Order: sequence, then C-alpha cells, then structure tokens
Amino acid sequence: MKRYAPLLQLGLILGLLLLAFSLSGDFQEIAAGVALFLLGMMLLEDGFKAMGGGLLERFLAASTGSLPRAMGFGMAATTVTQSSSLVSVIAISFLSAGLISLAAGVGIIFGANLGTTTGAWLIAGVGVRVDIARYAMPILAFGAVLMFQRARGLRGAGLVLLGIGLVFLGIAFIKDGFDAFSAGFDLTRLALTGVLGLVVYTLIGAGATVVMQSSHATMLLVITALASGQISYENALAVAIGANIGTTVTALIGAAQANFQGKRLALGHLIFNMVTAVTALVLIVPLRMLVDGISDLVGIAPDDFALRLAVFHTLFNLLGIVLMVPQMPRLLAYLERRIASPAPSISQPRYINADLGSFPVTLLTAMKNELRHLAQNAAHLIAGAVNLRLDDLLASKDLRLTVERSREAIGLDVERRYEEKIKTLHSAIVEFAAQKTALSLPAAAALRLQELRDGANALVRAVKAVKHLHENTRRYTEVPQGEVTVLYDRLRESIAQILVEIEALEAAPPESRSALWIAEERSALRDESAKVSKLVERLLQRRQIAATNATSFLNDARYAQEAMEALLDAAELLYLDDDQAMAEIERLLAMEAADEGEEPLAS
Repeated sequence: MKRYAPLLQLGLILGLLLLAFSLSGDFQEIAAGVALFLLGMMLLEDGFKAMGGGLLERFLAASTGSLPRAMGFGMAATTVTQSSSLVSVIAISFLSAGLISLAAGVGIIFGANLGTTTGAWLIAGVGVRVDIARYAMPILAFGAVLMFQRARGLRGAGLVLLGIGLVFLGIAFIKDGFDAFSAGFDLTRLALTGVLGLVVYTLIGAGATVVMQSSHATMLLVITALASGQISYENALAVAIGANIGTTVTALIGAAQANFQGKRLALGHLIFNMVTAVTALVLIVPLRMLVDGISDLVGIAPDDFALRLAVFHTLFNLLGIVLMVPQMPRLLAYLERRIASPAPSISQPRYINADLGSFPVTLLTAMKNELRHLAQNAAHLIAGAVNLRLDDLLASKDLRLTVERSREAIGLDVERRYEEKIKTLHSAIVEFAAQKTALSLPAAAALRLQELRDGANALVRAVKAVKHLHENTRRYTEVPQGEVTVLYDRLRESIAQILVEIEALEAAPPESRSALWIAEERSALRDESAKVSKLVERLLQRRQIAATNATSFLNDARYAQEAMEALLDAAELLYLDDDQAMAEIERLLAMEAADEGEEPLAS
C-alpha cells in the first residue's frame, strides 16, 4: 500500500484540480499562473547552476568560515536566485561531501530563510502593482535566443531570462485570475478568526507549499489573493507562517539520499522553521502590533495589506534567527546526538554513496576523498603483501633498517583482503564516475572525474602486481637466506620508499605539491632497475645466488616495477591535477576558518 501512496496523492491533486476547473473558468487562469511561476522558478535554478560555472559553490566554500558569513551567504544567494530550495540543496551537497561544517550548513539555512522574504517584498511591491506581463514578452524572447547558444554561460543566462519571464507571466495570470474570480466569488466568506483560523490557515499554507514545493509560490498566491480582497489579512498571516513550515519538506526530500551530515542539516532546518512558526503563532498579536508600528513608521498605508504581510514575513523570520542563534551549540549537539555518525567502514564507500547533486565541486571532492580512501587501503595491502607494516614504515627514521628487521610473518590473506578492501571500493568508484560523467557537467569537470577514475584503476594495477610478489617475498624474507634475501629486501625498501613519499604528498599543503618529485622517482626507478639487473648478473657469475632464485627475483622485480609505476600514476592523478577550482577549494579548506576578529564556526 505504501508504494501506491504517491500515486494516490497525485490522483487526489489532479481530481481536485479538475473539480475546481469545472466550478470556475477563472480558477484555470490562476492554476496556469501557478504552473508558469513554478516552471519559471525551476528554469531560474537551472540557469543559475549553468551560468555560475561553479561560482556559487566556490563562493559558498569561501564564505562559511564564521556564522555571520555563513548566514550572509545564505541570505545573499537566496536573494539572487530567489530559491531557498536551491541554496538548501547546495548546502546539503557541500556538507555531505565534507566541504563545510555542520555549523556552517545551519548558518546557511538561517540566512536562506531570511533571504526568502525578499520574494514577498518583490511580489507585494512590484508584482501586484505593475503590469509586468508586458515586460515578460521581450524577456522570454531574449531568453529563448540565448538558451540555444552553445556556450554554457550564455545558455545559463538564457534559462535565467526564461525563468524571469515565466515568473512575471505567472504573476500576471494569477493576478488577472483573482481579479476575475472576485467578481463571482467572495472567498472572504471562508475566513476564520481566532485560534481556529490560525491553525486552519497555517495548515493550508504548509499544505500548499508541500504540494507546490515552493514557499515563493504560496506567498505569491496569498499576496495576490490579499491584494484582490479574497483572503483576510489575519488569515494571510497564518498562511505565511505555514509556508515556512512547508518549505522544510524540500530540504527533507533533498536529504533523503544524503549521508548522515545531510540528514542532520535537514533536521536542523525543520527544527528552526518549526520553532520560528510556533513562536510566531504564539506571539501573533504583539507581532501584528509591531508590524503595524513599523509599517506606519516607514509610510506603508494602513490598507496596504500586501506590503504589511511582507513586513510580517521578514519580522518573524528575523525573530527565529534571534531565538535560535544563541542556541546554536545546543542545536548542533542535539543534531549530532540524534543522528549519530556511522562507524567508518574500510571496505565500503564513505563519500560517494550520498546524493551529492550535480555540483562539480562536490562531485570531484567526494571522488577525490574516496580515491584517498582506496589509496589508504591499497597502501596497507601492498605493504602487508611484502611482509611490511605501513604504520612502521611511516614512523621509521631509517627505512633500510626497518625493512631488514621486518622478518615476522604477517600472515596476510592477500586475495581475501583484495576482495574486501579494494575490489568493492574500486567498483563503486568506477560506477560513480560513469553515472556522474553522464550528467551535463562542464568539460573540465567531466575530464577530471575520468582522471580520478583512472587513478583508481592505477591503484588496482599496483595491488594486482604486488599480489604476484607475496609468496616469494614471504619465502625469502621471513628467514634470511643470503644474497637472495638481500635482493628482496632491496625490492621491499624501494616499495616502502614510494609508499612513504606518497603519504608525505598527501600530508603536504596543496600549493607545495610538485610534479618534480614524481618525475625524479620515475627516473630513480629506472636507474634502480638497471642496477639490480647488473647486480643479479654479477651474483650469478660469482655463484652467490641460484639460477632459479635469480629468475624468480627478476620476474618479481618486474612486478614490483609495475606496481611502483602504477602507484606514481595514481599519485599524479590524485594530487597533482591542474584544476584551479579544486586547488582553490583545497586551499580554502586548509585556511583558518575565520578571519581576524570573527568567531570561528565549530567544525
């Protein structure tokens, strides 16, 4: 029954629409206006995504070091895009990818709630007062021309213009529909007063926002209805409160496939909006008196209920921020306690199993983090396969001595460990890259995604090559056997050196990483291979090593060479990319969280 619930809900909505259409032709114009408005909002979102080229995401990463900056970003981005849903989804994606902290994400949500009130001001101040339909036509024409351009930025600008044109057209349709509707019907007869009216119309506002997935659309309807006298001012205030509750559903839907951090942010969004709404309902009388006082002070006419509703919408969202900002530490602690961090799994993907949206920065960051995860697993397995422990190597001040002393059998089941720690992760990375490359990503982002996938392939090649070394390395190094043991120790030392150097590359700041080290290591590997071949030849000539041992070693040396070359390939693809956007993100994440004089956000 549960799987049929969405179909039943859709059928109910369509049935109510058909009933309303049959009762009034004017309602058809209102419904068409809402449809155009929603379509325009969708095009606005898509346009800003395409036109921004990652600008919005990079600005977010640079603007969330402190609570005021995080809130400022949320407010500014929502004001520009007129979509708190888009800003919420970006915040959830960034949080899921580990680009921002939970505190920064909550700050963005606070700011987005305040930014969304600008939509009410635009509708009340311009939409219902000006014949904006005539402005919509040229905007739509220019948008259509730009939309079909090949350049991503121009195409995005075209979508934005089309979105603005459809929003204007939708507002005009709704306004005309209500004007005509009011001639035959008087919906104010359905007005409810007192507590009952507050509860009923709050639920109506929340329900309308859930159905339309847009608090802007709900505010458009209520302001237009208010301007045409089809709803009482008191009931309109309750609808505005309900719209704030309903808008959290978008964040909850966006977090459904997100990781635990995304779910925490969605819950924080719900708590913030519910606290704000309940407080506004409890304090509705003093809030209304305050709205009247402010409106009189700034010169808003006593009967201009549309603008007074915009004042109220802004005021109670400000009230929510004033109430919740001091409670931030408690809110964060509750969210972290309520939705606990899962125990990290070495075998399963950690970063690419969340819904990261289609934002290049979050996709690439998640992919790089997962590739680092795979690299860590591969490094431990490679070290173990040659009878070494990676932790000992990383702590060592003399690798040669550490290798010579590593005689104790580790007892590693290489094949089983490969299946558990490498193959599963590699498959997930390849699948993720294939799915995300199919999206409409910028060419540079799609190429970088493929490079990271190739880095994963290189790590698997390294592990498979080292698997061939395992038996002989164990045989000849657990118990010293003369020169053949010295040769295998030399091979192990070369592998250990590569593993340690790559770990140092991981720990180095992004700006200090250089391709020179990798080029030098490749040259050194070739030189070492030539030296080892000559050494084996001399040992054979002096009969210091058996021919069977020499051939086994030479074969294993080729496998080791292949493994080390593959490790360098992976390191080059992972750490030394020339993608300036990603390098900028890494530098930002390495910087201090807050500028001088600002209180840093908790991580």
